[in-house]
Amino acid sequence: MKTFDELHIELKTKWLERDPESATVALLTAGVHAVGKKVVEEAAEAWMAAEYEGKERTAEEIAQLLYHAQVLMLAADVSLQDVYRHL
Repeated sequence: MKTFDELHIELKTKWLERDPESATVALLTAGVHAVGKKVVEEAAEAWMAAEYEGKERTAEEIAQLLYHAQVLMLAADVSLQDVYRHL
């Protein structure tokens, strides 16, 4: 288990190291458009899970949504501090 901040550090490190085996690096390399499409897809899946699939499945989909939102942050060069200023 990791926190939102720990996830961000992990993803940023993967991106900086450019591990060719990393799915995160591949997605970031595809660019903002590709990452944005994944965010939209995961948001829809989280919604559907909340409507029809129960708490555990909803938690899984929200975790995937948070992951993709953080990948979008990296793709768009948005820091945690940038986001936290708006919370």
